[in-house]
Amino acid sequence: MEQTLKIIDWGPSAYTQAVDNQIDLVNAKKADPSSPDLLIFTEHSPVFTIGSRTGAESHLLWDQKTLKDKGIEVHKTNRGGDITYHGPGQLIIYPILSLHKRDLADYLRKLEIVIIRVLQSFEIDAGTREGKTGIWIEDRKICAIGVAVKSWITYHGLALNINPDLSHFQGIIPCGITDGSVTSLQNEISTLPEKKLIKERFVVEFKSVFYELCK
Repeated sequence: MEQTLKIIDWGPSAYTQAVDNQIDLVNAKKADPSSPDLLIFTEHSPVFTIGSRTGAESHLLWDQKTLKDKGIEVHKTNRGGDITYHGPGQLIIYPILSLHKRDLADYLRKLEIVIIRVLQSFEIDAGTREGKTGIWIEDRKICAIGVAVKSWITYHGLALNINPDLSHFQGIIPCGITDGSVTSLQNEISTLPEKKLIKERFVVEFKSVFYELCK
């Protein structure tokens, strides 16, 4: 059966509400497997999210006063991975997909391919680093990936740095990685594309990787 894809743009959203909404959508898709796959775009107010990896909490560096002064919330979450930052200037992407292959590693590889192709379309040469998650430009991380699966339906997803306040990453050891830094599209190219164009390119590459090539 050919699966359709529905694009949803939540605009700005609170992180905790976004997680609750995703779980509702996963449960609805489980109840109706013929419903479309979903690709959700959003942007969160400043928040550090702590994944399920052992020791992730120790990678939060700022104390409660500093967090309050900077207006950054902290939330534990049920995705995989370590600690990361979300905030204005990031493009957050949550795919709600049925994994027919039941292969999480394959799903993660496809997400990586999509982001690499999107960045290539804006003349950015990016790739993966052995043993590390996300998408990198040499030793600079530009996109974080952290996913979860329930009944082989995906949620959580990706955070692509377009023009966020990168100083906020100083409050954590991002993803627990000490031998790299964080970057953004704004830091890597002379002319920043409109977010609308980035979203459109992501949809094109996502459909190509997940539907045209792999089904």
